[in-house]
Amino acid sequence: MRQINRVAVLGAGVMGATIAAHLANAGLDVEMLDIVPRELTEEEAAAGLTLEDPKVRNRIATAGLEGLKKMKPAPFYLKEFAGQIRPGNFEDHLERLRDCDWIVEVVIEHLPIKLQLLEKIAPYIREDAVLSSNTSGLSINAMAEALPVELRRRFMVTHFFNPPRYMRLLEVVGCNEADPQVVAEMAEFLSRRLGKGIVQAKDTPNFIANRIGVYAIYKGIRHMIDRDLDIEDVDAVAGPATARPKSAAFRTADLVGNDTLVHVGNNSYELLPDDEEREVFKVPEFMQQMIEKKQLGNKTKGGFYKKTRDESGKRVIFALDWRTGEYRPAKRPKFPSVEAVKQVDDPARKVREVVNGKD
Repeated sequence: MRQINRVAVLGAGVMGATIAAHLANAGLDVEMLDIVPRELTEEEAAAGLTLEDPKVRNRIATAGLEGLKKMKPAPFYLKEFAGQIRPGNFEDHLERLRDCDWIVEVVIEHLPIKLQLLEKIAPYIREDAVLSSNTSGLSINAMAEALPVELRRRFMVTHFFNPPRYMRLLEVVGCNEADPQVVAEMAEFLSRRLGKGIVQAKDTPNFIANRIGVYAIYKGIRHMIDRDLDIEDVDAVAGPATARPKSAAFRTADLVGNDTLVHVGNNSYELLPDDEEREVFKVPEFMQQMIEKKQLGNKTKGGFYKKTRDESGKRVIFALDWRTGEYRPAKRPKFPSVEAVKQVDDPARKVREVVNGKD
């Protein structure tokens, strides 16, 4: 098995930070880097800090680390493991990459930004270190073009799923020039050290899981719009009633992030011109408006659902009315066919009975 002791995570957003946490869970030392802020916050200005102050320059990565300590479900096995993550930034701390056995890129799903970062970090990567991207569906071969030929031998996708501590699936996709032995060694490490179930995918748009999973969500959205249903109606059917997780369609979308869902939809629509189901991936206008309003899901405390507390402190869940863009108290729809399969264990029978239901 490949020996990996220190890892650099490039990107301290929700996904980057939670990947860093799970690496720390596995006993690895982690460097977590992100961009340098261009403006002071009000608190930083009031404290007399400047843009050159390390606290300011490391703010984004530090905030990512602090956020992990409050996150639910807990990303760490033990809170003490947070001490194995050292925050930094892309301007001052790229030299740290020379000490890393594995560098994983986890920045925004926008190819030009990824290319720019990969080109920037390439000179700092050791000749025996592995470089990977956590992209959920961008072409690994397109990204490889930013790298020296020799480094491409050690470049691949390692696509974690959110939340990394709890989701076992991990997709591995080597670029065309990747050394099969290096890819195999990484797959073994990811399986044995991080506890992941590895799926080897090809360099096709959105790989396997997102191609299937996001299609299922968008198909549900199409039915919702066509039949004038509410999001709770869709989730009542698209959850355990049809042998799927309790998060169903829209709670899963909130977990993944509406921005990611829109990106994957746009990516699929653009890159699959001959797919017979291409129109399913066309992003509805109300979802574009959600992006503009920063209704991104759990990461912004509101997406298709929003949790809050009433005056007595009791938790209240609101659901988005996709027609108006406003939130209203969530309902609990009951359908006879859904109720009828609650005690059914066989997944095929569940699906068959719900699909053939008259309601």
